[in-house]
Amino acid sequence: MDKHFVITISRNCGSGGSIIGDQVAKELGISYIDRQLLTMASEQSGISETLFAQADEKLKKSFLTKVTQNVYKGELLPPEDDEFTSNKNLFNYQAKVLKELAAEQSYVVIGRCSDFILKDMKHLLRVYVHAPHEECVRKCMSEYMRSEREMEKHIQKTDKVRAEYYFHYTGKKWNDPANYDLCLNSLTLGYDGCVEVICQTARRIMEK
Repeated sequence: MDKHFVITISRNCGSGGSIIGDQVAKELGISYIDRQLLTMASEQSGISETLFAQADEKLKKSFLTKVTQNVYKGELLPPEDDEFTSNKNLFNYQAKVLKELAAEQSYVVIGRCSDFILKDMKHLLRVYVHAPHEECVRKCMSEYMRSEREMEKHIQKTDKVRAEYYFHYTGKKWNDPANYDLCLNSLTLGYDGCVEVICQTARRIMEK
């Protein structure tokens, strides 16, 4: 494949979306981007990576922020602006990095509203990975070695925060199938099955 393409993967907590994304990247021989994006955005902006990490896929605890929108339009604030280190500007720098990378190389990226940021890109595959709640709880219990009750709360909180973050910057519902090209149940298909479907679809998109 000699054209640049991007696969964005949104996922509910415990569904294995990140693992699947990493496997897809390896299968296709392209870059895998998750938290590395924070480092790249920090290096480009000069803003501390700690601030990027604190704002990563979550909003400040404000009811007003959670129920309002600040839909991404691409603008960047200069260092002399009082809002230079605001969550909005941190988000916009991450978006800038994703767009620049898309012009240079192919990659798989996890979350961070990447499906919305890159929506105008021709060779783009937007994927949503999900699994039944009970399966997500079981997977998280195994990974974190915590009780069922603790993992219930963890999953509920994580998915709620991701949904609020997505709505704030896109104006759309995070788990709405209309936002994606593929919606895959990782319990039904298994991780390997999800990887196979994503790779096959990506290759077809590249043929256009």
